[in-house]
Amino acid sequence: MTALYHHHRPWHAARALPVFSIVTPSYNQGRYLAATIESVLSQEGDFAIDYVITDGGSKDDSVAIIESYQARLQDGRWPVKCRGITYRWLSEKDRGQTDAIRKGFAMATGELLAWLNSDDTYLPGALARAQRALAGAEVVYGKSQFTDEHGTVIGKYPTEPFDATRLASFNFIAQPSTFFTKHALEAVGGLDPSLHYVMDYDLWVRLSREFELAYVPEFLSTFRLHDESKTVSPAHALANQKETLEAVTKYYGWAPINRVYAYAHQRLRSKLNVGELPLVLLSVPYAAAKYVHMNRGVRLADLRMLNVTNLRKVFMKPTELSKLY
Repeated sequence: MTALYHHHRPWHAARALPVFSIVTPSYNQGRYLAATIESVLSQEGDFAIDYVITDGGSKDDSVAIIESYQARLQDGRWPVKCRGITYRWLSEKDRGQTDAIRKGFAMATGELLAWLNSDDTYLPGALARAQRALAGAEVVYGKSQFTDEHGTVIGKYPTEPFDATRLASFNFIAQPSTFFTKHALEAVGGLDPSLHYVMDYDLWVRLSREFELAYVPEFLSTFRLHDESKTVSPAHALANQKETLEAVTKYYGWAPINRVYAYAHQRLRSKLNVGELPLVLLSVPYAAAKYVHMNRGVRLADLRMLNVTNLRKVFMKPTELSKLY
């Protein structure tokens, strides 16, 4: 498919100022895309924005929505609150979300980078807060609010200060609230194109081994949970857990018990048509055997994780889990 590529140059010569290159990968997300775009274009501060939307050849009204904001920028109907906005986009078939993000980063001209999925949004002031934090760090991450399909806040992402060991068991870094320098991304080789679900987690681990990850305990974004999202959709659950377990084992050399159980539970769910209680009873011995085999024994740290709170989290859906925080 021929790429559609549109470029709108900034109104102010702001190249001496910090430039945020924000990439939004999208495919058939017209229902949420306008809110995402507006949350980027409305950011206010002493910086310029290089906004790149990489659409995967959507069949819905996504392209029309993207073009409408281009027109509003070009004729001055959009109130620019930063030092300038460069708005670029393409629409062509790709190899999935990671490929789309990589394309966007390859086009990026800014030195401060992030990606914002087409069903998430930035909160007002997010880039200004990230700019201040990035003055002393190469990678920063903040808090994020969970919202439902209508944009109503239903909870918060369970972020916490950085701990490398803890990251093996739980991804406490909210992707839409994470920003990093171009130097940091290039130093670790960018996103892994072979990953479809944990490209963000994989990147956080690699970045953490080269740079300090600074935690900003402020809400910077919203993270939308809906039936079609890969975070929630049952159709993606097994592949997601498998990719997660493989990534953890690759980098840490061990498989935390909660990661093994989550994979075992989803694998049996995909094969058996039984109720939740029988599924749990069957998953426990299967997970225990797989855990011992993968780790060649039992880790004391994992035994400490076997408590009611952690087990509840394994069984809960993301929409239910969000209410715990």
